[in-house]
Amino acid sequence: MALPWSAAGYPATSEVTMTNDTVTRPAPTRLRRVVIRFAGDSGDGMQLTGDRFTAETAGVGNDLSTLPNFPAEIRAPQGTLPGVSSFQLHFADHDVLTPGDAPDVLVAMNPAALKANLADLPRGATLIVDTDEFSARNLAKVGYAASPLTDGSLDSWHLHPVPLTSITVEALAGFETLSRKDKERAKNMFAFGLLSWMYSRPMETTKAFLQSKFGAKPDILAANIAAMEAGWSYGETTESFATAYEVAPAPMPSGTYRNITGNTALAYGLVAGAHRAGLRLVLGSYPITPASDILHTLSGLKRFGVMTLQAEDEIAGIGIALGASFGGALGVTSTSGPGLALKAETIGLAVSLELPLVIIDVQRGGPSTGLPTKTEQADLLQAMFGRNGEAPVPIVAPRSPADCFDAAIEAVRIATAYRTPVVVLSDGYLANGSEPWNLPDIAALPDLTVEFATERNGVDESGRPAFHPYARDPKTLARPWAVPGTAGLEHRIGGIEKADITGNISYDPDNHQRMTDLRQAKVDGIASTIAPLAVDDPSGDADVLVIGWGSTYGPIAAAAREVRAGGGRVATAHLRHLAPFPANTGDIVRGYRRVLVPEMNGGHLALLLRARFLIDAQSYARVRGLPFTTGELVDAILATTESA
Repeated sequence: MALPWSAAGYPATSEVTMTNDTVTRPAPTRLRRVVIRFAGDSGDGMQLTGDRFTAETAGVGNDLSTLPNFPAEIRAPQGTLPGVSSFQLHFADHDVLTPGDAPDVLVAMNPAALKANLADLPRGATLIVDTDEFSARNLAKVGYAASPLTDGSLDSWHLHPVPLTSITVEALAGFETLSRKDKERAKNMFAFGLLSWMYSRPMETTKAFLQSKFGAKPDILAANIAAMEAGWSYGETTESFATAYEVAPAPMPSGTYRNITGNTALAYGLVAGAHRAGLRLVLGSYPITPASDILHTLSGLKRFGVMTLQAEDEIAGIGIALGASFGGALGVTSTSGPGLALKAETIGLAVSLELPLVIIDVQRGGPSTGLPTKTEQADLLQAMFGRNGEAPVPIVAPRSPADCFDAAIEAVRIATAYRTPVVVLSDGYLANGSEPWNLPDIAALPDLTVEFATERNGVDESGRPAFHPYARDPKTLARPWAVPGTAGLEHRIGGIEKADITGNISYDPDNHQRMTDLRQAKVDGIASTIAPLAVDDPSGDADVLVIGWGSTYGPIAAAAREVRAGGGRVATAHLRHLAPFPANTGDIVRGYRRVLVPEMNGGHLALLLRARFLIDAQSYARVRGLPFTTGELVDAILATTESA
C-alpha cells in the first residue's frame, strides 16, 4: 500500500505483509514531525481530545505547539459550519515554533468539520472521518448534494472512513446503565485511542485524568476508558491502519517540564512576581473571552497569598485592583480589548496616582465584540495612547505561551520599581495555545522586594517634619509607596493634577508641564534596565530585517529558518518591550536596507517605528483571526528580499 506523503518526513512507501488472514505489521515508522487536527461539532469534545493528546505528547518528550480554534457561540446549531470546533497539534523531535501551517492528519467527526477544514489539508495527507455522521440530513446542513465519501471528491487524500459512533456504542454494549446518547459521547475517546495507537502515544496520563474527572461516576469513567482502549485496539487490529508511527523526543535542556498554556503561565508568573516582591496579589476582574482562565486559575491559588474578586463589570474590576495597590498589595486586572477600553479612565488615574498596577490584555479580534474566540494584535495603539491626556504606560508583550510567565514577572518588576501601571499584551493564540515549559527555580527568579515608606521624608513650610508623597527616587523617579494607616504619612489622592513633591491639588501650568515631563521620563528611564534588542543575523550581511512583537515570534522565526535553508539572507529581531523600546532599537532598524514588520493588525508597530525612527518600515498586516502561517511569511520575506 503506497502512502504518497512526502512532507513531515513521511516515507514514500510502507509495506504490509498478509499471510492466512493474519497481518504482520512492521515496527513503527519513525517521523520527524506531525501535525494533527481534531475537528467536530462543539459538543464532540475536540478540545478535550486535543488537550489530552497534547498532554501525552508532552510526556513523551516531544517539543510541541498547539492551536485550539472554537466558535464564540455557546452552542451553535449542531452539525453546522458555525458550530465547528478544532484543535491542532504540531509535535516533533526538534524545536517547534508554530502549530503548523497545515495538518498531516485531519480527524473529521461530521460533514461540517470536513467541509470547514478540508481546504487546509494537503493532497495525500490522512483523512479520518466518522461515517455514522454522514447522513443525508447532516450533509444537507452544510450544502453537500452527495456524500463526499462516495463521490470521488476525496480521492486525493488517504481516506479512512470509520464508523466511530457505532463502533463506540458497540464497544460499550456491556454498560447497561448508560443510555445510547451517553455511549455516543465517548466517541472522542475512541478517536483519541485510535490516534494514540497510530502515533505511539501512551494513554496512562489520560486514564489518570479521567479518574480525577469522573471518579464519582464510575460507569462514565469505565465507559470512557473502555472507548479509549477500543480505539487503540481498532488501530492495532484493523487492516485499514497498517502502519503505526513514532516521533522521538526532542533534545531539550535538562529540567522538569510540564505543558502550559499562555493564560496559566501568566497566572503563575503573577503569583511568582508577587512572591518575589513580598506582596499579596489581588486580582479584580470581570470574565471576558479569552482572558477568563487567568481569573479561574488565580482563584484556585489562595494558599499563595492570592485574593480574587469577580467584579460586576470591567470598571469595577480595575477599581478593585487599583484600590488594592493603594492599600499596599499588588493590584492586577485581566481583560480583553473591549474591557481595556472600559478601563481606560482608571488606568489614567493610576498614572496620576503613580501606583503599581498590572493590566493583562489578552487581545482578540475586533472591533466591538468582533471575534471573541479568535486572535489579533490590534490593541497596541490602544495600550499606547488610549487614554485622555498625556498618560504614558509601559507595555510588555510575551512571545510564546511559556514566555507569558517571564513577561508577567517583568511586568511586576516594572510596576513595583517604577510605581506605574503596566500593560501586558498577550493574545488569544498565546492564551489558549500550549507548549512545554521548563519549571524555573523560584529562588533564581529576580528579587523584586518592595520597600514601603515608613517615615516622613521632608519638612513643611513651617519647617516641621512632613511626608512628601511625590518626592522621587533619583534613579527611577518613582514616588514613595505609603500604605494607608502608616502614622504621619497621610496624603491626598485623586485624579486632579498633583503639585510636584507635596501632592497638593495644583492648576499651575508650569507644574502641570513638569509633572507631565516627569511621568514620561519615568517610563523612558525603564529602557536603561531592559536588555538591548537582540538580532539574529547568522550571515552577518542580511539586507532585510524582519521585526515583530508578541505571538508573531514563532511564525517569523520559522519563516526565517526556511528562507535561510534555501540560501536566503534575512535577519530577525523581536520586541518584548514596546514602551519604552530597548535603547538600541533605532540603531538596529536603521542598519538594514529593508525592514519588514508582520503584525496581526493594521500595521501598528510599523507606524510607531516609522514615526519614532524615521525609517521606511514595510508593513505586512493581516487581521484574519488566525496566526500567521510560515509559508505566507516566507513569501513576504522573499518578496522584500528581492526588492532590497
